[in-house]
Amino acid sequence: MKKHFLVVLLAFATLSINAQNRDALYLTKPLTNESIKEVEAKTSGGSIDVAGGNSQEARIEVYITSNNGHTLSKEEIQQRLNDYELNVSASANKLTAIAKTKNRITNWRKALNISFKIFVPQNVSTDLSTSGGSISLSNLSGTEDFSTSGGSLTVEKLSGKIHGETSGGSINVSDSKDDIDLGTSGGSIEANNCTGKIRLSTSGGSLSLRNLDGDIKAVTSGGSVDGKIVKGELSTHTSGGSLSLREMACSLDASTSGGNIDAEIAEVGKYIKLSNSGGNIDLKIPKDKGYDLKLYGDKMDKNFTFKNFSGTIKEDKIEGTVNGGGIPVTVNAGGGKVYLSFK
Repeated sequence: MKKHFLVVLLAFATLSINAQNRDALYLTKPLTNESIKEVEAKTSGGSIDVAGGNSQEARIEVYITSNNGHTLSKEEIQQRLNDYELNVSASANKLTAIAKTKNRITNWRKALNISFKIFVPQNVSTDLSTSGGSISLSNLSGTEDFSTSGGSLTVEKLSGKIHGETSGGSINVSDSKDDIDLGTSGGSIEANNCTGKIRLSTSGGSLSLRNLDGDIKAVTSGGSVDGKIVKGELSTHTSGGSLSLREMACSLDASTSGGNIDAEIAEVGKYIKLSNSGGNIDLKIPKDKGYDLKLYGDKMDKNFTFKNFSGTIKEDKIEGTVNGGGIPVTVNAGGGKVYLSFK
């Protein structure tokens, strides 16, 4: 028979409460007798952490601090919670943790940050949201949907369908796979050791791509792109920064509206396509492959040396084949200079 529990205002007699508010821990509730498959957690000011692991250690911890970070006494917490609804319940394999204000709090100094740390089995799906804190997920397999209006996102060792958004924070995703879709309106994104279908977008930050494999699209409206060891297929674009792509082993489509492109291809995929509006493009490709070259720019590098080349070389363009042709290589530097070398 499943146990059900409900934590609401003033029901402190049934809760494990730290009276001294040590480390802001307000209560801990075991979940070892619950078979949790879904987690819904929502809070208006705090952070949310969900970690998969041993079912015997399953629990939820609630942390409460003042809005300005000051430590509160038990009595102060009880008084301020009169303006909040705090609900933690488990039913039908689902854990629900909700913290919200009853009415608008006009004095921000009396507001609370209510955060959740949740420890559950690995095979769990989540629906998480907070208006001001960060969200962290680790070691989970399922469908994960999460968003914050102002905090950062940290994703580690997830598999399945992963969708996360933040309006102002950074994103760090590592050791994850399958279907990854993450976006931020203002922060940077770091992706490391991930595989599968990967979609990353930021409106104002930089992109760092390390050891990725799969169908990858990574875009930024204003930052730079720094990539190393990418396999599969990579489409990456920025409206204002430069691109540095090293040890690429993929089909590559990269562009920028305002910076330089430096691309080093270790293993060529199905195509290479590079373009910008005003910066230089420096491309290094393996020498033992066949290529169909279409290179355009204000000037071509005068140090071009081709073997087995057939075509046309002019001051502002190169069109032709190398080693009999094969992989299409299209480079358009606009008003910039094109550098091409074989290694």
